[in-house]
Amino acid sequence: MNIVCPSCAAINRIPEGKSHVDGTCGKCKNRLHTSSPAQLTDATFQRYIEKNALPVLVDYWASWCGPCQMMAPVFAKLASETESILFAKVDTEHAQQVSAAAGIRSIPTLVLFYAGKEVNRVSGALSEHQLRAWIAQSIKELASR
Repeated sequence: MNIVCPSCAAINRIPEGKSHVDGTCGKCKNRLHTSSPAQLTDATFQRYIEKNALPVLVDYWASWCGPCQMMAPVFAKLASETESILFAKVDTEHAQQVSAAAGIRSIPTLVLFYAGKEVNRVSGALSEHQLRAWIAQSIKELASR
């Protein structure tokens, strides 16, 4: 399984039967699984969503957005508790190319990607319960493909 390092974007191969959770990057030596979402930019976005073997849940947000700020702790909490998907954030003010390409019209918007393709999306702030339910539904949809 391939996991892209959230720090340096190097692709790391995890041996069959091993978990990425305890892995470190072969290039920068940072942890491959962090307790906080990866911060993606225009330069790192495509590689991160296309080359990871796990689904990637991306939160498109902005610093001035009240609902984004309300949902950030919930998103971070689930990122620290979840091993089966990777969590990432895109600051729409700084990653304008990525945000435009994704057709982001309102924030916060969550998009689940798998192998570089969009699986599902939802806009608006979600409570922890709503976010967990949406992730479960999205993963179910992905499994049925």
